[in-house]
Amino acid sequence: MQDEFKIERLNNQFCEEIIGLILPIQQIEFNVDIDLAAQPDLLDIEKNYDGSGGAFWGAKLNGELIGTIALIAVPGHQSGAIRKMFVKKDFRGKDLGVAQALLKTLLGYCADNNLNEVYLGTKDILQAACRFYERNGFKQVEMKDLPSYFPRMAVDNVFYGLDLKSV
Repeated sequence: MQDEFKIERLNNQFCEEIIGLILPIQQIEFNVDIDLAAQPDLLDIEKNYDGSGGAFWGAKLNGELIGTIALIAVPGHQSGAIRKMFVKKDFRGKDLGVAQALLKTLLGYCADNNLNEVYLGTKDILQAACRFYERNGFKQVEMKDLPSYFPRMAVDNVFYGLDLKSV
C-alpha cells in the first residue's frame, strides 16, 4: 500500500507543517512535557539535519504530512542519530506501513552514505514505538553506553542502537 503515500525530503519551507504534526503528538496525545523551545532544530531543518550530512523526510498523502523521520549524521564516526519519528494516529500500523517506509528510507540513506550505526532516544510510555524499533532489529542501549556525540533529548529515557553492518 506504499503507493498511497509518498516519502520526500523536507526542508525549511516545511518547518511549520512539521511542527504542526509533531507538537500535538508529543503534547496532547502522549502528554510529553516538551515545547518548541526545547526543539529549536525544528525551526531550521536545513542547518540541523542537512547540515550534518543527514536529512529530514516526510510521508505525504494527498499533500498532507502524515509522518516524519530525520537523521543527524556524524560522518566522522560513521554514525547517526534518528530523530523526529512521528506518524499521525490515523496512519499508524502495519496496514499502511508509513513508519516502516520512513525507517526504510532513512536506513537506505545511511547505507548510501557509509554510516555503520544509528542510535535513537524515545520515552518508555511510547510502547508501540519501542516494539516497532525492536521488531526492526534495534537493541536497547543504556544511557551510559551511548556515544558521547549522541544528541540526547532531555525527555528521552529509553535508548536504542542498530548496527547497520549486520542489517
